[in-house]
Amino acid sequence: MSSLRFLHCADTHLDSPLRGLERYEGAPVEEIRGASRRAFDNLVSLAIEEGVAFVLIAGDLYDGDWKDYNTGLFFSRQMVRLSEAGIRAFVIAGNHDAASQITKVLRPPDNVRMFSTRAPESVVIDELGVAIHGQGFASRAVTDDLARHYPLASPGLFNIGLLHTSLEGRPGHESYAPCTLDGLRSRGYQYWALGHVHQHEVVTKAPWVVFPGNTQGRHVRETGAKGCVVVEVEDGQVCRLEHRAVDVVRWAAPAVDLTQCSTLDDVFDSVAAALVETVDAAQGRLAAVRLRLVGATPAHPALRAARERVVNECRAIAESVARGAVWLEKVAFHTRQTGSAEAAFARDDAFGELLRSIQGLGADAERLGALRDEVAELYARLPLELRSGDEPLDVSDHDFLENMLEDVRELLLDRLLSRGDAE
Repeated sequence: MSSLRFLHCADTHLDSPLRGLERYEGAPVEEIRGASRRAFDNLVSLAIEEGVAFVLIAGDLYDGDWKDYNTGLFFSRQMVRLSEAGIRAFVIAGNHDAASQITKVLRPPDNVRMFSTRAPESVVIDELGVAIHGQGFASRAVTDDLARHYPLASPGLFNIGLLHTSLEGRPGHESYAPCTLDGLRSRGYQYWALGHVHQHEVVTKAPWVVFPGNTQGRHVRETGAKGCVVVEVEDGQVCRLEHRAVDVVRWAAPAVDLTQCSTLDDVFDSVAAALVETVDAAQGRLAAVRLRLVGATPAHPALRAARERVVNECRAIAESVARGAVWLEKVAFHTRQTGSAEAAFARDDAFGELLRSIQGLGADAERLGALRDEVAELYARLPLELRSGDEPLDVSDHDFLENMLEDVRELLLDRLLSRGDAE
């Protein structure tokens, strides 16, 4: 074996719904809704342009059961494009597209190999000197270490392990198919193509253990460039790995410091400057932005009194400075009053302790799980129209609960600081 090039991706979540996003006149809803497909189209184009030998998809190709067959038809069309370029694809199921989750199926094109969900399988590509080993998820919640059942490396070949896993745990991701680096090393493979974690990460280079990240950010916690990795191999060893962006919508959450702002006009000038920087960083993509207005500022009372106007002024600014290149997903108010606020936080009494406790209120997985359990009974009593539709109240959704906690925290701080000023 001399040289080899392949593409590794994961977590494409085709046709994933983007929930909880504010809609307003001019918001590019359809453009956002089709982002996962357009990113996948870009990925296939990249594979063809780079002349890769094959594409690895390490789970969560789909976001769950198909609403209709159009999702499967779209994937088939993209695989036909690869086939016409002589490129094969190797796919495993993840927790979102586990065998138990998908009820509609289409037979994949001949160039696509879907690995078994019952036990690890191996595919040897003799002409490339490559062996690919993989197993998909049979059910959504796989808690066993699948990697320990993978076969040992095939001697004389470049061995790749295709696995959907949380590894030894990653913040914000469920612990599925957990495994250890030592366990992966024990298989003797040269490259582990992982999926499940949405942030790109080269875990180790001995051997190469890589999360490519997801191909398209789906919400404000998935900021920055999203895409895949292109891997080059020389004489049985990885010689180059490059992360390549394929996303079409770039998420950002800039913090606009309003400390020096005395009036709303000052605020809007600061917002305009922040949006210009954000558009530049998106490199020609649509920027989905959550503006975070922060700082102890003289403008805080005016912001508090005119929240609706401020939000819509920010939307108008986004349109004027970016001309359609920005979607203002949300304006989050995190400002506070100047002067007495610092003194209130420093108070050595129950009031000061309460303020500091609320300010440190975080939304970790354990707390969100407890909150979900506490409100489940109340949620079941809500009218059906609130629990269904395009933007339902969904207490099982991590982002919904996290945003709710954030809003409660800011409301409590604002109310208590105002009460403290009156004392």
